[in-house]
Amino acid sequence: MLTWALIFLVVAVVAALFGFGGIAGAAASIAQILFFVFLVLLVISLIMHFTRRSRL
Repeated sequence: MLTWALIFLVVAVVAALFGFGGIAGAAASIAQILFFVFLVLLVISLIMHFTRRSRL
């Protein structure tokens, strides 16, 4: 999922360089949403890992 966020970020940068502001804005917002989803899943995964390790 992080790779998709990076791909959309690169698309946003390239689109901004060529002057496509709408496409750049949309790709940047998609990249931002995917990055935050990745961070939330990472935090949930870490919490689950530490709670399972403490029960053993």
